[in-house]
Amino acid sequence: MYCLSRMDTTVTQTDRDVVIIGAGIIGCALAFELAKGGYKTLNLDTLPAAGYGSTSDSCAIVRAHYSTLQGVTMAYEAFQYWHDWEAYLGVGDERGLAQFVNTGTVALKAEGLNWKKVLGHYEAVGVEYEEWDASTLAERLPYLDLGSFWPPSRPDEDAFWNPSEGEITGAIFTPGSGYVNDPQLATHNLQVAAEAHGARFRFGARVEEIHCEEGGVRGVVVDGERIEARIVVNVAGPHSKIVNEMAGALDDMNISTRPLRHEVHLVPAPPGIDFERDGYHVNDGDNVIYFRPETGNHILVGSDDPPCDEKEWLDDPAKLDRTISKSQWEAQVYRLARRIPSLEIPRERKGIVGLYDVSDDWLPIYDRSGIDGFYMAVGTSGNQFKTAPVAARLVAEIIDACEHGHDHDAAPIQVPCHYLDATLETSTFSRLREINRESSFSVNG
Repeated sequence: MYCLSRMDTTVTQTDRDVVIIGAGIIGCALAFELAKGGYKTLNLDTLPAAGYGSTSDSCAIVRAHYSTLQGVTMAYEAFQYWHDWEAYLGVGDERGLAQFVNTGTVALKAEGLNWKKVLGHYEAVGVEYEEWDASTLAERLPYLDLGSFWPPSRPDEDAFWNPSEGEITGAIFTPGSGYVNDPQLATHNLQVAAEAHGARFRFGARVEEIHCEEGGVRGVVVDGERIEARIVVNVAGPHSKIVNEMAGALDDMNISTRPLRHEVHLVPAPPGIDFERDGYHVNDGDNVIYFRPETGNHILVGSDDPPCDEKEWLDDPAKLDRTISKSQWEAQVYRLARRIPSLEIPRERKGIVGLYDVSDDWLPIYDRSGIDGFYMAVGTSGNQFKTAPVAARLVAEIIDACEHGHDHDAAPIQVPCHYLDATLETSTFSRLREINRESSFSVNG
């Protein structure tokens, strides 16, 4: 346990109530929500700017299909924030505001997506959707091959090259979804909005220790300087497990997190298709990929993490190899080419290599810890960018309740949605929960 006092540190007494470790999309959104509630916050991040880490590697897709009812509720609630981003922020940004690109989502009715369960969640939450049959799907996306290629395999397996067996029978279309064009800018927007309410940010700051006394947090040590605060929140993304270990917070956690290397790839749209203007976000559970438009008439394609794709877990996030691998590039791009036969596969491999912060069941942890004053918003990478404003409000409510004496472990709070006639059950995101078997156990959440 590293939650100790160091004798050789300079103590800085500040007027900050809360130190937030991390300045990604959720860390900045949390600063905004807490600052609006009267808390004096300080975000610390090792990187040079907000949203510079795993947030900037995000595909920033805003979609509603999740494996759990609470996941769908949070995602659909977040639609309203992204649709009126300027109103949510309440301030301008000299760099401009990130834009929500409302493509809609086409989720193919495929083996890799439990679409019947998803529809049940949509009905319960009130998600606007359309069911498309195969002819409608072919009319709207005429460039797709509607053959079924399930089960998933890789290009180095003979089965990958077998003809399709069966046909995709249709899709679920959610017209309100899409993607954010610049995830790092969206994070800077939140930083500016938080600063307008008194929040502060410090970059290039590496947290070395969590300082505790008598079972409660008292601040952090950064570069030999101890910064005092009565509340510390771990929103450190792929470094979340290291920070939790630093605080001695792992002992009572039923769910843990660890970093996972991932790749997304970029290819030109086929000739004659203006995918940037007319393309959709498509979830292709049959081919275990998802793809969306990208600037310059490109297609951004990622993976749904099928069992046939080996996962590269890292103990040390600093050892991430950002070189695009030939095998994974071919797996994802060739799968895309099976779905879009007119795709011309480029010789040059382009894409992004980053890290997910993944929990045991691929669902986030938004909770207090066993240490008074130490909280966490972790296990969020890969599927929580879209929910950031809602997740931040939920964590802010947990912090406020606990700091006013509520026993959140004994009676997890419920948080009413702003826009939906629904309530968020925070027990779903508890560190004490059992593994949620309803999860997709993938980036789909």
